[in-house]
Amino acid sequence: MPVESHLLLAFLLTTTVAMITPGPDMLFILGCGMRNGPRAGLLATAGVATSELVHVAVAAAGLAALLAAVPVAFTAVRIAGAAYLIYLGVQLIRHRNDPVDDASGDVAMSGRRVYLTGLTTNLLNPKMVTFTIAFLPQFVSPARGHVWLQFAALGAILIVLEFLVDGTVGLLAGRIGNWLRTRRTARRRIDTATGGIFIGLGVRLALLR
Repeated sequence: MPVESHLLLAFLLTTTVAMITPGPDMLFILGCGMRNGPRAGLLATAGVATSELVHVAVAAAGLAALLAAVPVAFTAVRIAGAAYLIYLGVQLIRHRNDPVDDASGDVAMSGRRVYLTGLTTNLLNPKMVTFTIAFLPQFVSPARGHVWLQFAALGAILIVLEFLVDGTVGLLAGRIGNWLRTRRTARRRIDTATGGIFIGLGVRLALLR
């Protein structure tokens, strides 16, 4: 495995918790599944996953080039990314009581439109670009070499988890929709746990790496 085992374990834990936290992508997939059926939920997931793949490729290309040109700059990017993760964690905890709404609208969409909407909405979201650039380098070890391969491995795992978590949301949209609407306490706990993990990860990696 190109990624160090302890970094891989941290990546799996953090990504899984982040994935199960209700957010715009999950709610879009949920809305598509509830209105248009399981196939639409999977197509929405595929659109979001495709955009994430693009984000990973862009981050990998840019950061690999940065490492080759100015090795110390990679450390600076990672520290800045760790600070951003801490910021996200604090925001999650502070706003854990905010209502989570389905912003995807009530209009039924064709399968093609569902896929393209999931793709473009996520692809053009500057927060997703920033998050990818901040998040993935925390689990890449330049000393291990093959930076591109490490990014590719993490990206592949990210896409698999996307389909496992959000794909399941799309398939089971009705029941999960009821759960999201009624279990606010559970959502708050998930937000708090995710925020705590982000803060802990950011602090640890900023200090130790």
